[in-house]
Amino acid sequence: MPESRVFLAIPVERNQSGRNALVCMEEFEHRAKPPVTREERLAKLEKRRVEGEQNMAAIRKEDAAFMSNFERLKAERKAREQLAGQKAG
Repeated sequence: MPESRVFLAIPVERNQSGRNALVCMEEFEHRAKPPVTREERLAKLEKRRVEGEQNMAAIRKEDAAFMSNFERLKAERKAREQLAGQKAG
């Protein structure tokens, strides 16, 4: 089991010098997961961009379907109202 460390709150002025200076960097340097490379970051950004474009295309398609249905229902309602007005008049 790894040893647990206790970090004391040291004022910034005192943390810059002395034998305990920047103690927290020790764990950062020995982390299990390697840092992300520039290529990995760029690949992740590209993947997010492509997924975003696909999602926006799907949203636009849904919006177009909704609007066409809305316009169709609006035209049907207008036709019914005109028919009802002709029957009454």
